Amino acid sequence: MRRTAAVGAIILACLVFIPSAVDLALAAATPESLVPSSSLAWWVWPILLLVVTFLMGIAAVLGGVGGGVLFVPIISGMFPFHLDFVRGCGLLVALSGALAAGPGLLKMNLASLRLAIPVALIASTFSIIGAMIGLALPTHIVQISLGVTILGICVLMLTAKKSAIPDVPEADKLSSALRIYGVYQEASTGQVIDWKIHRTPLGLLLFIGIGIMAGMFGLGAGWANVPVLNLLMGAPLKISVATSKFLLSITDTSAAWIYMNNGCVIPMMVVPSLIGIMLGSFVGVRLLKVAKPGLVRWIVVGMLGYAGLMALKKGLGI
Repeated sequence: MRRTAAVGAIILACLVFIPSAVDLALAAATPESLVPSSSLAWWVWPILLLVVTFLMGIAAVLGGVGGGVLFVPIISGMFPFHLDFVRGCGLLVALSGALAAGPGLLKMNLASLRLAIPVALIASTFSIIGAMIGLALPTHIVQISLGVTILGICVLMLTAKKSAIPDVPEADKLSSALRIYGVYQEASTGQVIDWKIHRTPLGLLLFIGIGIMAGMFGLGAGWANVPVLNLLMGAPLKISVATSKFLLSITDTSAAWIYMNNGCVIPMMVVPSLIGIMLGSFVGVRLLKVAKPGLVRWIVVGMLGYAGLMALKKGLGI
């Protein structure tokens, strides 16, 4: 059922956006605005983008990361696209995955609305601010900041630990007032888990920064959402991952409108990227059964590290 819905979404995107992309490419008097340093025909870039995002979709599933966090640094570092277009497209890449997974996670009682709503209110508001900051700053400043952030994500991926069911002795006053708690059944053991959270004020404060970074860099913020929800606030790992995925459908939507309003969403980039990521994800799910997690993790960290260095190199003009 999910695969049918995903295929339907791809077909709909093709029917809506591909004619616009062709018209845009044929009618554009100055294609340099999209690909400033390229002498290749316009249609070569969507094909290359489809291939790269297909491989990226496989790596994202195997590495346990969202497609958005790979998309922006890799595409901005290896393709001659302007960073504003890449960030706008990156938000839609992260958004598509969240929208595909969100309803199912809510139905399985893994994504918690009680936990998501206050966090989403803060993160989505500040993602709009982050998007406006990112579009206002000079490109080289954003590139340098992106490179530093991506290298920081690499360090986080290598050092962060996860706790399946954190020990939360007592809920704090704010989470009790907001009624942020829940019950779910762990399918692998059949255990019914009654969970609650603590350190809520500090967690909500951190989501201000997460929202700004998500909007400013066009990154899906799952890499930051999960550690804060799980390790700091004490939500079970599965609840944290599922709620984070649902959160992206709200946070990224808010920031994406800013990029769309400023003309930074190009169908010629968005369509092949979404198709490539989704098809790659289907393959990645099948390969996940036989892949070695340790090796895959190092591959993803290596890709991000290289992309972060490329972003720094571009920003510094080296």
